[in-house]
Amino acid sequence: MEVLRRSSVFAAEIMDAFDRSPTDKELVAQAKALGREFVHARLLRAGLSWSAPERAAPVPGRLAEVCAVLLRLGDELEMIRPSVYRNVAHQLHISLQSEPVVTDAFLAVAGHIFSAGITWGKVVSLYAVAAGLAVDCVRQAQPAMVHALVDCLGEFVRKTLATWLRRRGGWTDVLKCVVSTDPGFRSHWLLTTLCSFGRFLKAAFFVLLPER
Repeated sequence: MEVLRRSSVFAAEIMDAFDRSPTDKELVAQAKALGREFVHARLLRAGLSWSAPERAAPVPGRLAEVCAVLLRLGDELEMIRPSVYRNVAHQLHISLQSEPVVTDAFLAVAGHIFSAGITWGKVVSLYAVAAGLAVDCVRQAQPAMVHALVDCLGEFVRKTLATWLRRRGGWTDVLKCVVSTDPGFRSHWLLTTLCSFGRFLKAAFFVLLPER
């Protein structure tokens, strides 16, 4: 009951941030909440489970909308290059037994993704990479690594993306990426954007999506 109460309070605080200009701290909290939902969805799709007490309360309405769009855009991105977001640990040639190795590899990939600027396409790619690594971790009996990945994602957002997000009014700006809300009508930025993908280089790979 205490976990549920705290989760409800946390959800209320996140929703309050959507009603005004969010602070960096709030943007990071939202980034981690979105990360947990994105990862959870990908684990379910892979037939896997993961325990996250922070998910005890339902995702608030506005945040749920953002999460649904991120997942939808992620689906399209993974459809274009499915091999990029599967077996990520194998592609990076890393062991999942060490938290520093996993988080350092994720940060290396994240750094390369945003080395030429920030776009929503790259943000979606970042979440897809984190989810791909999370699936690998759970499959190899390292579920605790998933929490470390979510925390690492939040820290990257704080250091690299928070200012960009704040200038755009927060996470809800991603809703503008979707032209049609009809699931059968794939008319959004992924169909009108030229996507170019680099090759894996040692412990990192490049995913470059131009400005929408």
